Amino acid sequence: MSNITGKVYDFPILTRVFAFVKPYTSIFRITVVLTLLLAILGPIRPWLTQITLDTFIGGNDPSGLLNMTLLMVIMLLIQSLLQFFHNHQTNLLGQNVVRDMRVKLHSHILGFPIPYFDKTPIGTPVTRTISDMETIADIFSDGLIIIIGDILQLAAIITYMFYINWQLTLISLSTVPLLLIATNVFKNNIKRTFNDVRTQVAALNVFVQEHLTGMRMVQVFNREEKELESFKEINDKHREANVKSVWYYSIFFPVVEILSAISVGLIVWWGAGDVIQGIASFGMLVAFIMYINLLFRPIRELADKFNTLQMGMVSSERIFKVFDTPSGITDQGNLDATNIKGDVEFKNVWFAYNDEEWVLKNISFTAKAGETIAFVGATGSGKTTIINLINRFYEITKGEILIDGINIKEYRVDTLRQKIAVVLQDVFLFSDNIKNNVTLGNPDISDHMLQDAAEMTGAWNFIKPLPALFNHQVGERGALLSMGQRQLIAFMRAYVVQPAILILDEATSSIDSESEALITKATGVLTHNRTSIVIAHRLATIQNATKIIVLDHGEIKEVGSHQELIKKGEWYYQLYKIQFKEKSDVLL
Repeated sequence: MSNITGKVYDFPILTRVFAFVKPYTSIFRITVVLTLLLAILGPIRPWLTQITLDTFIGGNDPSGLLNMTLLMVIMLLIQSLLQFFHNHQTNLLGQNVVRDMRVKLHSHILGFPIPYFDKTPIGTPVTRTISDMETIADIFSDGLIIIIGDILQLAAIITYMFYINWQLTLISLSTVPLLLIATNVFKNNIKRTFNDVRTQVAALNVFVQEHLTGMRMVQVFNREEKELESFKEINDKHREANVKSVWYYSIFFPVVEILSAISVGLIVWWGAGDVIQGIASFGMLVAFIMYINLLFRPIRELADKFNTLQMGMVSSERIFKVFDTPSGITDQGNLDATNIKGDVEFKNVWFAYNDEEWVLKNISFTAKAGETIAFVGATGSGKTTIINLINRFYEITKGEILIDGINIKEYRVDTLRQKIAVVLQDVFLFSDNIKNNVTLGNPDISDHMLQDAAEMTGAWNFIKPLPALFNHQVGERGALLSMGQRQLIAFMRAYVVQPAILILDEATSSIDSESEALITKATGVLTHNRTSIVIAHRLATIQNATKIIVLDHGEIKEVGSHQELIKKGEWYYQLYKIQFKEKSDVLL
């Protein structure tokens, strides 16, 4: 596969694009037939004009002239009708292909592992899925099929011109080499600018998406003017890329018009002498002038269409690079995790995000079904990494993770994640109603189950007064709800799936005391009789945990119950004293 600056003749990419045409073979065949018909009909009108001038006007035949005029009108109507169907079918084909490619691409992106999104700005896959995909439609509506039709029409015109007068043909084509040189220079330069335009579009998408999502942070730190300046810089680069393309167009099209005019002038100069000498007819001269216009128009448009095709190729190559990025987890077994009990065991687990910069070092622990295991430690100690590994968001470097005594790689990932529910510190809610944010579109979750989840988790206390109840809109990322209310919805989300393993990631670290009481109660409901792994910032919330594991720089320092670790007076006790002192300072 060639790189993005390669030639337009990238047949492997075209082959991959046209693989999506297979379901629409009938539409494709119709477009090919219409293209051939238009190419054949193109040269007929000048020929009819020649006959009209030489035979019926020159021969003073009004009846024949009327018949020929009617024939030309009918030909024009047929061409217009064929052109209409041709445009409709090519655009229909392009839109069908784009729809299917977009669905397949989005499905592919949904399977990407979390590390992909850690390293890739969200605006990049957004650009690939939306604006780059739209450019592919031009390959069909104004690209390859149209180019083939124009080339066929050119071949038909030149063949007929040579047939009726080879000398006039050579004279009229004398400027074509200059035109081909100009077209090639234009094509190469405009492709570079188009590639730059696509790059700047992606940069704009990334910037706008990130800054609209983070608008609260922009305003909190009074960064509006600075961010506006940054946006202006990116927007200026986008403008400069587009201005370059306009500049090339502004030069190329006048050059084509000049060369076309020179060809017409040469035909008139040479052909007039032939007409006077009786070598050529007046109708032939007029027909040649018409042929020149028919000849130069597709050549001029070919450059533009080649660049349309090239833009589609550039976008296609970007899109297929996303397709070629591995999606999903390949190293997984066939076991169904639907009936797991929830025993979790880490055996000598090592993990690093980059090379051997170890985030977890030789981690071993066991959580029996129904137990509550809590992890505590400073920021960066590896607590969140552990829960990410249980879900297989990342793959461990060394060691084993077992669930019910079986390596998690033996389970199908989809069934495994169905039995693991996660409540994160930073709850993400979609811009939708409460019901859809809890069920996430799962049709198996009934309204009765939704009501039960709200009552059991305590969320019903704030949902009941809402006019729309579960149909209440939560706003962008849940902005119309408080932090505590968002957490309770996350608890409902976990409750309705009845997981075998529950993971709570600092679920009470960012809420007020009143909300904490509700969350603590909901935690008790959720953790009852199921394996629970809790990452805690507030140590008061984990005092009843079966086992508390203290982490520091990716290593286990202590393991025991709350009372055991307090008596021990080491790592956990020091954390407890610091937190207790913070509370005392607040009270003072």
